Amino acid sequence: MPQSTNRYTYSIVIIGILFFIFGFVTWLNGTLIPFLKLACDLQTDAQALLVTFAFYMAYFFLAIPSSHILQATGFKKGMALGLVVMAAGALLFVPAAHTRSFYLFLTGLFIQGMGLSLLQTASNPYISIIGPLESAAKRISIMGICNKVAGALSPLILSAVVLSGATDVEAQLAQATEAAVRTHLLDALAQRVVVPYVVMALVLLLLSLMIWFSSLPEIDMEEEVSGESPKTSVFQFPHLLLGALCIFVYVGAEVMAGDVIGTYGKSLGMSLDETKNFTSYTLWAMVVGYVFGILTIPKYIRQHRALLYSALTGIVFSTLAYVTTGYASILFIALLGLANALMWPAIFPLAIDGLGTFTKIGSALLIMGIAGGAIVPQVYGYLVSQDGPALNAPAAFFACVVPCYVFILYYAWRGHRVGRS
Repeated sequence: MPQSTNRYTYSIVIIGILFFIFGFVTWLNGTLIPFLKLACDLQTDAQALLVTFAFYMAYFFLAIPSSHILQATGFKKGMALGLVVMAAGALLFVPAAHTRSFYLFLTGLFIQGMGLSLLQTASNPYISIIGPLESAAKRISIMGICNKVAGALSPLILSAVVLSGATDVEAQLAQATEAAVRTHLLDALAQRVVVPYVVMALVLLLLSLMIWFSSLPEIDMEEEVSGESPKTSVFQFPHLLLGALCIFVYVGAEVMAGDVIGTYGKSLGMSLDETKNFTSYTLWAMVVGYVFGILTIPKYIRQHRALLYSALTGIVFSTLAYVTTGYASILFIALLGLANALMWPAIFPLAIDGLGTFTKIGSALLIMGIAGGAIVPQVYGYLVSQDGPALNAPAAFFACVVPCYVFILYYAWRGHRVGRS
């Protein structure tokens, strides 16, 4: 897309801010899982993992409608609208906290996911084609750093507010013999999210206004993309459909390493005061991976090769997490962030390459794949529950993520070329 250097840089900065927002909101889930399990008095990890289910399923239901919304609004106004929807979801946390309603919390998370679906459907193809396709993974890696730095900071900030002294709160609840005392403790705990989420809503609304009145350039996807084809349906691109499945399993593995790591640590006997920051470790590892991608793609390594090596690394680290114990196992799960970092930057441009006029709907299908973050943790919750096989955490984690990395390995090796001439 021909642009002046200043306009190109301006566009990158604006989209970078949006990716920061994606990361900040998305990776709060790692803190919300243990917090809501405690504050809403949930009995099982499977219940608590409905946090990721509600959040990520929004992408499945809203991705294609989001593409139609963008057709009507354009990118800039669509992004602003997405921020407003996210603010509405954040504000729903206020009545949810006052009533300690877990399902109202889940509704707020689903609405936030709706807003993010709209933002992601716009921003990912935008950053992919704003410059040369062969360097798309580098640009997405830059966006990934914005995303994961925010993601590394957000659980630290939220946990410092809502999970401060969590071990003491757990002890007080265990000792509370009267229902009224227990209710008072839980009500006080739930109120801790009110101020952070009201502040979040205000920031999102201000950013919405900033985007609305910005000079972010519009692009015409149907004119800017290459690889026009006589095909008549998006389903005639098998490399895209396999790419959507690849996004599904990748996001599932990423959420397991980022959001489930705290629950995993608790199952190994670690205290909530320790496990509340584990998500940040994974995300800092991802930042390192993104920096590596910026320095090496496409100068030293091609996108599909980076994906292949990342998948192999994921298999190795997952196996090491399974065969080790304690903090060593946690370390290898956190290092999965390094393996995961270059997957989205590589999968997305490989999957939309050559779609031509089907790029918008193809991008929406890929965004639907984010629902893997809803499903894979639920499989883990079932595997460790008494209603399921009741596997220990390392075995269940291994059973969930290794098949994901094996499929990603296939897509990097051969899948991204299926149906291509």
